[in-house]
Amino acid sequence: MAFIKESEHSFRDELSTIDEKGKRKWIYPSKPKGKFTTARYYLSYLYYALFFGLPLIHIHGHPLLQFNIPEGKFIIFGTIFWPQDFFIFGLIMVAAILSIALFTMAYGRIFCGWICPQTIFMETLFRRIEYAIDGDAAQQRILKKQPWTTKKIIKRVLKQSLLIALSFLIANTFLAYIIGTKSLLKIMSEPVMQHVGGFMAILLFTGVFYGVFAYMRELVCTNICPYGRLQSVLLDKDSIVVAYDYKRGEPRAKFRKVQGDAGDCIDCLQCVRVCPTGIDIRNGTQLECINCTACIDACDAMMVNIKRDTGLIRYASESNIAEGKKSVFTLKLKVYTSILAIIMIGITVLLAKSKNVDGNIIRSAGMLFQERGTDSISNLYNAKFINKTFDRFDLSLKLEDRKGYIQMVGKEQIGMRPESQGSTNFFIVLPRTEIRNRKEKLKIGVYENGKLVMYLHTTFLGPMS
Repeated sequence: MAFIKESEHSFRDELSTIDEKGKRKWIYPSKPKGKFTTARYYLSYLYYALFFGLPLIHIHGHPLLQFNIPEGKFIIFGTIFWPQDFFIFGLIMVAAILSIALFTMAYGRIFCGWICPQTIFMETLFRRIEYAIDGDAAQQRILKKQPWTTKKIIKRVLKQSLLIALSFLIANTFLAYIIGTKSLLKIMSEPVMQHVGGFMAILLFTGVFYGVFAYMRELVCTNICPYGRLQSVLLDKDSIVVAYDYKRGEPRAKFRKVQGDAGDCIDCLQCVRVCPTGIDIRNGTQLECINCTACIDACDAMMVNIKRDTGLIRYASESNIAEGKKSVFTLKLKVYTSILAIIMIGITVLLAKSKNVDGNIIRSAGMLFQERGTDSISNLYNAKFINKTFDRFDLSLKLEDRKGYIQMVGKEQIGMRPESQGSTNFFIVLPRTEIRNRKEKLKIGVYENGKLVMYLHTTFLGPMS
């Protein structure tokens, strides 16, 4: 940041989570309190209701949301998508990435502080359990140094048991989004040997979530998450971030009733003590900052106590603090927003035009035409169709643009079971008068219970002229 003196850049040469010997330095953040913390808690209640509740909601016996990666089947708000529709998911992923990039350029790492599941679970659930059992930061440090007494063992066993239980619950919910609640209940209620793969998946997910929330914690944000590394590329001087107003706060001085030329920062370190990644926000924007707003609440509380204006640490841009400029909708933001709007319109059009049935028709390999008497020629075809819905229906085929007819091999209609594929063989028979070229292009109408749903195109092989 522009306001950091060159001699003060040494903080960037070390990580807050690593000591001088290169070992992990455990972070004990103090329990934050304030309007932003309260708002994040209320948001987390909504998040938990959605996360744990959505897998339980079914429409006509099918999940509202399901991301069955092994089977390549995705259900979003009751609509099923198959591998043939993955290009739509590709566009959705691009739109999601652009959205995050756009919000980061405009509002900094707000996604991490307010939306990211890692932050929400860690700070509003797992950390609160730790505060309830081990106490605040100072009590946690004391407890760690204490010998293993009965009281300490009880606390450790109770806390770890609750963390494992929560990780198990999250793992099961996560798996429910993949295989569905019905399959999950089978795994839980039937003998383990009948569902070894599913049982191992539950154990694996439980271990991963427990490792992340009990031990990895802030390292996920500071060392592992690639999004955090992108901040240096996405942020600029007009991005809104959690920032320290150095013009108002500097020079720092311990609190006195008469401050003289000193700034409003009394160097109380409350902003550092509550930070879950252990940084000092007064050094400027850092990659480790997750915009959780704990430092804002801590600083505002201190300013109220010493009867000074709040907002020494607040949401602001570098331009806002350095030049007093209001944030503007820059050209870069306009370009990204336009691209995002185009992609969203494209996704909407594709979803609106998506069909319940997909399929293809090809001539049988290795076969030439067949003569039908003296005036007709036939070709044999294979047709495959996919039912993308949860309904059962019948398909029929009709030759649309030529005189001739379709002769089915077997049943006249193709029975389509829910979420399944159907196939058939058939002949297309054309009068010789309709065959003008060696290869003729044909259009086949596909009808669902008598209603036209799509056209397919194929070629017809005739005799040499």
